[in-house]
Amino acid sequence: MALIVPLAFQIHGMYRLRRHRSRLDDFFGVFVGSVIAVVLGIVTTLYVQTYFLPIELKERGAFEVSQIVWGIFLLVNTFASYSVREFVRAIFERRWRAGIGLKRVLIAGSGDLSRLVADKCLQHRELGHQVIGFVDDRATGDHLGYRGLPLLGTLDEASKFLTSEQVDLLYITLPLEEHVKMLSLIENASRECVEVKVVPDLFQFIALRAGLEDFDGIPIISVNDVPLHGINTLFKRAIDVSLSVTSLLAFLFPMALIALLVRYASPGPIIYRQERMGLDGRSFTVYKFRSMQHQAEDETGPVWSRDNDPRRTPLGALLRRFYLDELPQLWNVLRGDMSLVGPRPERPYFVKQFKDRYPQYMLRHKVKAGITGWAQVNGWRGDTSIEKRTEFDLYYIENWSVSLDFKILWLTIVRGVFHLRAY
Repeated sequence: MALIVPLAFQIHGMYRLRRHRSRLDDFFGVFVGSVIAVVLGIVTTLYVQTYFLPIELKERGAFEVSQIVWGIFLLVNTFASYSVREFVRAIFERRWRAGIGLKRVLIAGSGDLSRLVADKCLQHRELGHQVIGFVDDRATGDHLGYRGLPLLGTLDEASKFLTSEQVDLLYITLPLEEHVKMLSLIENASRECVEVKVVPDLFQFIALRAGLEDFDGIPIISVNDVPLHGINTLFKRAIDVSLSVTSLLAFLFPMALIALLVRYASPGPIIYRQERMGLDGRSFTVYKFRSMQHQAEDETGPVWSRDNDPRRTPLGALLRRFYLDELPQLWNVLRGDMSLVGPRPERPYFVKQFKDRYPQYMLRHKVKAGITGWAQVNGWRGDTSIEKRTEFDLYYIENWSVSLDFKILWLTIVRGVFHLRAY
């Protein structure tokens, strides 16, 4: 395991420096890395037992590790590794907050994007950045002394300041039309062994993560690139299938009990079926335990559920409070219509309204819809701001990872227990 654990953490990217990563994200990252280590350990053990262990040793049960031992190892390794990482992190953050070992940062540009970068550096001292000022040709008196940071000079003078100010990191925040000066800055920084980070002024165009691709030697920027493709899609699907099957078996009796209660609580079907829009804008039928009066929208037409909705049955209100009405959607996950985690699916009737009002709304359909999502665990559930829900959904799509999925599932359980904003 001394070799397997570092290998698992390397596979999961836990050795990459991510100064902006939250402690909760770091914990889930360590947990997933530990799970990978356990899986690799089990596979290695079975391989050795099958192909290398003599028969007499097999009969004695040599090289066998019980499930309890693997479980204990998972817990111990997770908390021990996280504790070590937190200890090291605390040491570095304490040094950075004391002004020791900071990276000296110069920002090329002085517009809104430059100020945003400066704000982030000043706001997050734990990043270890010390901004020394700006260089720009278009600056006016309004830009001087922004938050106490000086305008040192022009872009042509940047190379001089790289040396005289002992700059470690250069942020380039210039508009696209100044690409010639951008290349010159990169060249000058390279000569001085200064790290360069280019912050593209593309916020009005890019809603999702941009990826760099190679087109037979030609660099191509894929604007709507998302991490959920290829092997990641297969991995997420494997998790969905395994957890949905396990959950259906675990909740078989409670679901049967809920079905009986719904059947006798009010007239109408037990399961409520509704058309929703999912991956790539394709429609599918979603299943839920009925929580409202039968044919509740016959007079009103399609309307959103709201807090204290009079159309809900008393039992339905209880089911919604603890998210129990959504349990049949585990069948949607098993069928492949949905995922356990993803943007919540909406009815085509409302999608037609939202896609014109919110230009980025349809980008939610780049991934499968989910039973729960990043927007929901952050309070944007039910009759809440579509703009904010879209913002959180797009964040999830941009930053998808296995650890983020587990984090959302855990927060969903916590929110369900304490029934926060469930209507």
